[in-house]
Amino acid sequence: MKKAFFALAVLGAVSGAAFAQSSVEVYGIVDMGLVHENNGTTSATRLDSGNVYGSRLGFRGTEDLGGGLSALFNLESGFNVDTGAGQGPLFNRQSFVGLKGSAGTVTLGRQYTTLFRAQLAYDPFFTGFAGNAGRMMSNGGGPNGARTDNSIFYVTPTVNGFEGQLQYGLGEQAGDNSKLRETGAAVGYAKDRLSMKLAYHNANDATGNTSTKNTNLSGTYDFGVAKVYAAYQLNKTDSVLDTRDGLIGVSVPFGAGKFIASYIRKNDRINANANATQLAAGYIYGLSKRTDLYTSVSNIKNDSGSSIRVLTGGNSDRLFNAGISHKF
Repeated sequence: MKKAFFALAVLGAVSGAAFAQSSVEVYGIVDMGLVHENNGTTSATRLDSGNVYGSRLGFRGTEDLGGGLSALFNLESGFNVDTGAGQGPLFNRQSFVGLKGSAGTVTLGRQYTTLFRAQLAYDPFFTGFAGNAGRMMSNGGGPNGARTDNSIFYVTPTVNGFEGQLQYGLGEQAGDNSKLRETGAAVGYAKDRLSMKLAYHNANDATGNTSTKNTNLSGTYDFGVAKVYAAYQLNKTDSVLDTRDGLIGVSVPFGAGKFIASYIRKNDRINANANATQLAAGYIYGLSKRTDLYTSVSNIKNDSGSSIRVLTGGNSDRLFNAGISHKF
């Protein structure tokens, strides 16, 4: 009887140790706010989900495989708080699995592009708010925008602050591997107060003959009293698109929150009178580590030949939002 108890105790200890080497986390963000948009001719007031951070429910986990190797996965689904509806496929935001070791990390599935990962770092509006960079600057160029389906993503180990990224998205079109294929690469440096990144993304269309190319150089520097952001991006699609985007921004800690502001200019090299600018400002107030109140306002001014992010009619877009976000 004692031997049986001893065996069960050993088995329990071993099982507990194995279980401790694995972890699964349920997480999410619920973001909701009031939005008013006006172009001088048409206006709309609405409740919007995901003004700052896309509302989501996710599952992520790791397992220690020994020898410095671990398995990881992430499944993330977006939803609209205002209606409770999902946003398309079940795990539309991200869904990948992979391995991480001393030689780097390889993941397979639906994943952010190298370009969007750079944008997350250089945009003081977190790709959200009324003034986010995504309203003016491309974040992927492919059919899925900020994400690439059927992708293989490799991230190098960080060495002296340097890190590299490679991405290959299979188009999976019969007879021609170039159709809908997406590729990306990035090299970055982050140490102390300075962070810099050079990112590239190439996305082919359904014919495989036309591709959109985005190249972005960005950086941030934290002075303590303020953090400065800057980015410059080239966007080309054969002879159809040739634009240049420039961004400069700042975030300033204030009380339990921070002020943020940015200026973006888009210059069109092909179409006449098609340039545009965006000026934006906002404030985030932290009620706790997980709950924020926020507000922001932006104004896009288009030349007569441009119509970026506007309602029907008009050549400007004024956007205001205020809301609450909660992370769990």
